[in-house]
Amino acid sequence: MIAEEIHRITEALPAGVRLVAVSKYHPTEAIREAYAVGQRVFGESHAQELQRKHEELTGLEGLEWHFIGHLQTNKVKYIAPYVSLIHAVDTPRLLTEINRQGERAERRLRCLLQLHVAQEETKFGFTPDEAMTFLDSGEWQQFDHVELAGIMAMATNTDDTSRIRNDFHRARLFFEQARDRYFSPDTFNEISMGMSDDWHIAIDEGATLIRIGTQIFGHRVY
Repeated sequence: MIAEEIHRITEALPAGVRLVAVSKYHPTEAIREAYAVGQRVFGESHAQELQRKHEELTGLEGLEWHFIGHLQTNKVKYIAPYVSLIHAVDTPRLLTEINRQGERAERRLRCLLQLHVAQEETKFGFTPDEAMTFLDSGEWQQFDHVELAGIMAMATNTDDTSRIRNDFHRARLFFEQARDRYFSPDTFNEISMGMSDDWHIAIDEGATLIRIGTQIFGHRVY
């Protein structure tokens, strides 16, 4: 199942879009199975679970770990030495801690600003206005061990495809405005949005990273 789903999804992806296989709550054996058919990017959302899997799978060449969940500041230290991309920077305080841990690890950590565009109160993230205010402040420019590489967003949990498309479109508009105002297209170039039920819409609206778990691995194992 894992191999078949990865082939089916990746064959449908246009150029410039990558699959993040969301492996949280699934064993390393499932990750190895996905790796064997060419999948290299895996998404985790719990620092200690990621740390354990990283240690067990250290020998897999080219493996990229993406942290896709809500990241607590006191957990950044566990992932800073090896994580490839942090998707969900939702406060200036978290970005400050990522920079501090990046310095300790002697790495420049790539991060995405998490935008709250969904019509739900439960989602984390900056509103587009809050995110632009943060960028306008220039605070982030003092961080030598952080590279802001784009945005992450989740759409409203609904069957209304027009609502989902509108959420993703708002995120894309913010991305373009932020990129044109503050960044180089060579470095600020990632839009992480789209999951199992809405990734086709996300791609239509400019996603470069889609995050799919259950469709690939089935329901959580632990």
